[in-house]
Amino acid sequence: MILGVFAVGVRGQVSPVHLPDSLYSGKQGKLHVQGVVVDHKNGYVYMSFTHKLLKMDLSGKLIGSLTGFLGHLGDLDFNEEDGKIYGSLEYKNDAIGQGIRNALGVKEGGSNGFYIAVIDGSKIVRPEMNAEEEKDIINTVFLPEVLKDYEAKVLVNGQEKAHRFACSGIDGVAFAPAIGGNKQGKKYLYVAYGVYGDNERDDNDYQVILRYDVSGWNKYASPLLQDNLHHSGPKKPLNKYFVKTGNTRYGIQNLAYDPFTGHLMAAVYKGSKPQYPNYDLFIIDGNKKPFKGKIKSDDKWLKVTQLSLADLGSKDEKTGIRGWHFKWGATGLCPLGDGYFYISHNGKSEDGQQQTTIYKYKWVGDAETPFVRVK
Repeated sequence: MILGVFAVGVRGQVSPVHLPDSLYSGKQGKLHVQGVVVDHKNGYVYMSFTHKLLKMDLSGKLIGSLTGFLGHLGDLDFNEEDGKIYGSLEYKNDAIGQGIRNALGVKEGGSNGFYIAVIDGSKIVRPEMNAEEEKDIINTVFLPEVLKDYEAKVLVNGQEKAHRFACSGIDGVAFAPAIGGNKQGKKYLYVAYGVYGDNERDDNDYQVILRYDVSGWNKYASPLLQDNLHHSGPKKPLNKYFVKTGNTRYGIQNLAYDPFTGHLMAAVYKGSKPQYPNYDLFIIDGNKKPFKGKIKSDDKWLKVTQLSLADLGSKDEKTGIRGWHFKWGATGLCPLGDGYFYISHNGKSEDGQQQTTIYKYKWVGDAETPFVRVK
């Protein structure tokens, strides 16, 4: 780990080259890391550990933490427009939700709800600050489109199944310009569905990504009240996109926009359907415009807007799907600029606690190797 003085660029940001080569989270209990984001301007790193958010400086010192989440705090991104952290936050009564409650010693589950948490990291100043009690730190915005798909019943080959598009909620989030549009233009929030990896259904081979304009979200933002979930949020996203990756296990875990390549990067837990290559990492082409297509849903053909995978990585000849087998990234994939990334290597300590070390990588993007670690 590099410690001490960090070089600062012309925008007042730490140069990616001079960021630490690694940062260690410390032991964090039973629940694993979900996402990582860097506040370049102020020199902080944030890590979500499912039920809490850590704030560290660039020497690895813990500055503070936001705790008390009874749901699933997932992937993170930083909105340069308002200086706030945006993260996926979900409450649900499935195996994931029950597992979180069991780990936290909470017996009863509540209603389902899917939110974007908007967090003012500047106000996280000490460890163990409670997310519900600290009203000026966090607000949430409800996403009714997700709840509608999550609670829907659909037909799959004549059999009724829960969850339209096999929606298991949300996880990956990223700010990025319009796909196929002006890369210097306005940035939007992209939110990726979680997708159940059920091998017995054939309507779960696409990733689903919603696009939102967050510039007017102050009118929706409400305090976090976990025993009384609110429904204040935009009725619909600006767009609903589908991208064929083949089967995954719980969809896009980390979604990241990389200005260096101009693409969206999607890290997943690889799927297990034998007809697919089951890659761990996909690149969604930021230059190709969305196109109209058809997918099968509820035993009908549905007209949708689709996104393209970039012509990068290894190509599966049977399906035409491209991507990489790459072990890391699903628990933290954070672009740093100039082709550098922080990528989480999560694992357990000797006493069984969850932890991660984020390592600096450089983008390669050839057929076999997406990234190489900086040492």
